[in-house]
Amino acid sequence: MEEQMLTLEKFEEASEVVKKVTLETKLVYSDFLSAQTGNRVYLKPENMQFTGAYKLRGAYYKMSTLTEEERGKGLITASAGNHAQGVAYAAQRYGAKATIVMPTTTPLIKVNRTKGYGAEVVLHGDVYDEACAKAYELAEEHGYTFIHPFDDLAVATGQGTIAMEIVKELPLVEYILVPVGGGGLATGVSTLAKLLNPKIKVIGVEPAGASCMQASIKEGKVTTLPKVSTIADGTAVKTPGTRLFPYIQQNLDDIITVEDEELVVAFLDMVENHKMVVENSGLLAVAALKHLNVKDKKIVSILSGGNMDVITMSSVVQQGLIMRDRIFTVSVLLPDKPGELCRVSGIIANVNGNVIKLEHNQFVSINRNAAVELRITLEAYGTEHKKQIMDALEKEGYQPKQVRTNI
Repeated sequence: MEEQMLTLEKFEEASEVVKKVTLETKLVYSDFLSAQTGNRVYLKPENMQFTGAYKLRGAYYKMSTLTEEERGKGLITASAGNHAQGVAYAAQRYGAKATIVMPTTTPLIKVNRTKGYGAEVVLHGDVYDEACAKAYELAEEHGYTFIHPFDDLAVATGQGTIAMEIVKELPLVEYILVPVGGGGLATGVSTLAKLLNPKIKVIGVEPAGASCMQASIKEGKVTTLPKVSTIADGTAVKTPGTRLFPYIQQNLDDIITVEDEELVVAFLDMVENHKMVVENSGLLAVAALKHLNVKDKKIVSILSGGNMDVITMSSVVQQGLIMRDRIFTVSVLLPDKPGELCRVSGIIANVNGNVIKLEHNQFVSINRNAAVELRITLEAYGTEHKKQIMDALEKEGYQPKQVRTNI
């Protein structure tokens, strides 16, 4: 069956099949990102899908290619998030039993959502690779049908239906930016895009701390990274798909790598300017826009998912505010006498700084009359405003020093 996949006929078939379970994710034109980059930037909001990510497309189409006997044996996969929910929901729609092996470190909300779609969840191992090994073991033991998260041509065909929708809605699209983990999404999107219009440039985007596909392309063969380290957990893959790699080599025009810090800033951009929550892996295609050396092009960035737990979201927002000088901490030394704290507060208030937290340390010096340390965590409008606050303190005789912010 797999050898017949990734043809225009199969992509057309898959596009009709996935309509049964997907929501319409029409392109969103971004005035903000267009102005920033000098291009016409559109967003493909797969974060708005029912399960919060594009993964449902590949899972459901894969199941449509199975026989009733294969589905009847029960389905199994390994995943820490989006693929788990996609398989669980697709199996529910087909009335099939699904077992999902998830790492023990998987956030409870993702475990509960997967169970909510009727799947049995087995927690095993600390990372995906250990969970996957367990899933293969259970598949062998019970005769389950295994559905790989990415290294499967039918799954990749289902994911590629995104490109069909993009080209139908924006026929003159010139660039498509697609997140890359194991390569399923990138394979499907790039292969179909080239079939529809060979002039379309498809650019893969990987986190710098997990750039297994870029390493593989440079080596000319599938390459395993010794380790991965990135906040983009959905694309934290050591080894790309071996079945997919030839298609990536042929159809992907380039790969851009993005640092984690850029994803933090991109998260703030999406929340503030588009009121959308996009998970770190989905933000790769947004952060990569600044790395494209082009102007006046029609570009689509695929937002692959939006499943982010609230604790992670809070941490990313805080770090983003700190990185943009919207929150910072300054240390000043002042005499330990009445009125000094009020005086410093007045200086900050006069330049519209907003105090979030104060820490008064009387033990920074053995001579308390000479100096005590005051650490002030402030909210500002940005870098220029922060400088105004620092300059105002210095003008009044203090020697402000920026220190690490711990909120």
